[in-house]
Amino acid sequence: MITPNRAELAQVIGAWSSEAQLRERAQALRTELGLQALLLTRSEEGMTIFDAAGDASVPAEAREVFDVTGAGDTVIAAMAALLACGLTPREAMPIANRAGSIVVGKAGTASVGYEELFSS
Repeated sequence: MITPNRAELAQVIGAWSSEAQLRERAQALRTELGLQALLLTRSEEGMTIFDAAGDASVPAEAREVFDVTGAGDTVIAAMAALLACGLTPREAMPIANRAGSIVVGKAGTASVGYEELFSS
């Protein structure tokens, strides 16, 4: 699995003009690289996962953004931990999304604790 943001993915597949074009190009890249999944982080638009079943999205969790430092690292770390615990990529995505949303609400490089991630 790779977890590019919009700008990083556009550098590889080119800018897309529609969601259909994004799906086509992201799936082609996933297949070419032999990936189980490609998880696109989309800032205020949430995340989209592309896998053999197609694609699925989760919306961003509304939070005041203080600092985006480390948000992508938090997402991939959360995904790795959750996959290691036996969740599927689609099951892990909303939790990783929440983890990324939590860290952007903190100043500087920040971590997310279990209580923060799973409360409410």
